[in-house]
Amino acid sequence: MKLLLATNNAHKAREIREILGERFSEILTMKEAGIELDVDEDGSTFAENAQKKARETLAYVGDRFDAVLADDSGLCVDALNGAPGVYSARFSGDAHNDAKNNEKLIELLKDVPDPLRTARFCCCVALQRVGAEPIVAQGEVEGTILHESRGENGFGYDPFFFYAPFQKSFAELSADEKNAVSHRKRALQKLKEALDVENRGRF
Repeated sequence: MKLLLATNNAHKAREIREILGERFSEILTMKEAGIELDVDEDGSTFAENAQKKARETLAYVGDRFDAVLADDSGLCVDALNGAPGVYSARFSGDAHNDAKNNEKLIELLKDVPDPLRTARFCCCVALQRVGAEPIVAQGEVEGTILHESRGENGFGYDPFFFYAPFQKSFAELSADEKNAVSHRKRALQKLKEALDVENRGRF
């Protein structure tokens, strides 16, 4: 079964291959498959965006692939009623401007005391398949928002996201440490478990 990843992110692709590689005969990114498609992520939830991206991408590629896997993720801050949420990448108005997004986040939280600075990274993955029902899974990792950035690794909101079990920000974690506990890893593990349950039901 051939799987197309609705992404060109090499880090995501490696993580997906490590977790789902045994379930598919071939896993390709959009770039590797020579496909260019930009799906408008206009949903109000991570699940809506992931499902739309997977559904429209599978329709676009026709019979070249048996399934498409898409994801959507972001930061949800309790004191901001779940914002930035699905708007995480464009929170400041400029898409994928990490510095401005973080600047806006910290400004909005400047008067919020530490006990109320709780937040979580959320990731939803959607697997759209030919001749089978879609599977949607979500993973989360809990943390708090720091007042100042810490660490040089990672991207996005990582320098301000404090992960208590390691007593470090996500930007202070090594790639292996972050991958072991990430929201995407947890979502993919749930997806794999759903596939395993489905597979056992056939026998």
